[in-house]
Amino acid sequence: MTDYKELRLKASSSPHIRTKEDARSIMIDVLIALLPALAFAVYNFGLRALTVTLFSMAGCVAFEALYRLISRQKQTVGDCSAAVTGMLLAFVCPVTIPYWTILIGDFFAIVIVKQLYGGIGKNFLNPALAGRAFLFSWADIMSTWAAPGTRAAVWGAVDVVTYPTPMSYLHANDLSGLQAVYDPVQMFIGQHGGSLGEVSAMCLLLGFVWLLGRKVILWNIPVSYVGTVAVLTFLFPRGNDPMQWMLYNVLGGGLLLGAIFMATDYVTSPVSRRGQIIFGVGCGLITVFIRYFGSYNEGVCYSILCMNLVVWLIDKYVKPRRFGVPRTSIFKKKEASGK
Repeated sequence: MTDYKELRLKASSSPHIRTKEDARSIMIDVLIALLPALAFAVYNFGLRALTVTLFSMAGCVAFEALYRLISRQKQTVGDCSAAVTGMLLAFVCPVTIPYWTILIGDFFAIVIVKQLYGGIGKNFLNPALAGRAFLFSWADIMSTWAAPGTRAAVWGAVDVVTYPTPMSYLHANDLSGLQAVYDPVQMFIGQHGGSLGEVSAMCLLLGFVWLLGRKVILWNIPVSYVGTVAVLTFLFPRGNDPMQWMLYNVLGGGLLLGAIFMATDYVTSPVSRRGQIIFGVGCGLITVFIRYFGSYNEGVCYSILCMNLVVWLIDKYVKPRRFGVPRTSIFKKKEASGK
């Protein structure tokens, strides 16, 4: 008879899955997926797009390393999550943003939103989007958009020609005015104004294909999110061409960037596939609601942050049924407990 006490078996919590994937490999895949959009940003806005992005990444890494050092915790900068946060935060800001401003956003995203709640895996808001929302305390800086083809100065005062974004036309219900400035092909390629990394739908979709191929994300959230916006804007257009109105709403603003890279964040999105679809639909509904009825012409940032706050509720009530447990048994158990 085997003496199990002498085997010195080590019990650990689930899941018991052996895989080469870890946080670092996943974050590197995200960084690779963002490279096409970064390359186009440099082409569209000049070298300052690269320096702002690198400065933001360095700021996030430095703040995380400094916080972990001061709090005497194990360093986590090696997992590259801070670098991803810095890159995403730069992507949702105008290329003209001063370096000191992006540094404030880095501090808020890493220290306040992420580290004070325990670090990676414990934050309940997307750090990059929370940092962007905080940076709107400087609304004039965050709403100065450079024209496509601008070559903003890398250092010193930034003096560029400001240009209305497609979202400003959509918010004013001026579809004909938008059509006169941009066509859907230009919108798809990214030849228009906007935040540093959101303008090129083509490059963002390349990143989406990479993440799907590497099995870093699933299609559930991006497709349900973008699909909801597409259906609502097609059914309730504010122009004489529902298809054009829908295309401009999908290709304009930060919808694709948010749906692919922000809403799919593991920590701040539901774990079940059904829950992820509900999450994506909720993000789409709030986005359209803000775009149609809000004073702000874009709703992606705040829609994802709002849905981040109810992820726990979605996870609680949208649970997969345990293997071997009939659905009727679950209902009987609830009735027996008086719920």
